[in-house]
Amino acid sequence: MEIILGKTAGFCNGITRAVETAKEELKNTENIECLGDLLHNNQVLNKLKANGLRIITDIKEAKERVLIRAHGVKKEVYEYAKKNNIELIDCTCPKVLKIHDLAEELSNKDYYILVIGEKSHAEVMGTFSFCTNGEVIENLEQLKQRLPELNKKEKLAVVTQTTYNLQKFLEIEQYLKENIKTQLEIYNGICNATESRQKETEKISKDVEYMVIIGGKKSSNTNKLYEIAQKNCKNAIKIEEVSELYNENFANINKIGVMAGASTPQESIEEVINYLKERN
Repeated sequence: MEIILGKTAGFCNGITRAVETAKEELKNTENIECLGDLLHNNQVLNKLKANGLRIITDIKEAKERVLIRAHGVKKEVYEYAKKNNIELIDCTCPKVLKIHDLAEELSNKDYYILVIGEKSHAEVMGTFSFCTNGEVIENLEQLKQRLPELNKKEKLAVVTQTTYNLQKFLEIEQYLKENIKTQLEIYNGICNATESRQKETEKISKDVEYMVIIGGKKSSNTNKLYEIAQKNCKNAIKIEEVSELYNENFANINKIGVMAGASTPQESIEEVINYLKERN
């Protein structure tokens, strides 16, 4: 059985930065707080918790110093922290911060902003908090329903979740260009790491008989990889731990592909690869 591992699998730069920052902070103090899960991977998060990281769900629970998760937070968190002299150690991915700045800048220019992404995702909620006027659009179907109202706006601007499905965004972009009659600005904020993983997943999944996607159950970018894998490979599975493969049947599988989300540590990937080699 040939095993094809995606070259882009594993931690992206933003996650690496967040995890390393947390580790350094924990070296200097017995415990530190983080507002929300630092990243969407239980294995990494549990190790950080074991070393003293404490997860809080509200900035009002904070004491003096607080880590900001890689997905970012709402604008109100920064305002509250400043007012109450709470030091924020900002681990928000720089690419997410760039979208926050863009959303605020466009809002100040009186644009009605469409945030393309998952309404309940931490990153999207953070981005939307920087918009004074706008809405979240999750998919093309929602956009079509909103078209009559959107065409009444004087100026429209579009920003995206960094981990949104690239193909779905391109379809939305094309629809907007063809159907919006008012002034329109579109900003594709899907990060390079997301784009390259999605493209590689598509390529590999078309060439294998079985596809394994590794990542946290809450991980948006991992879920997008799984969606792509399912489209192209009839045998596709999403796992968080290698043990989830123990009952899988690899009989008569000649070629298997492996890809991991941006929050998946190298050790998790290696465990899967080693297990598949043993099964081989």
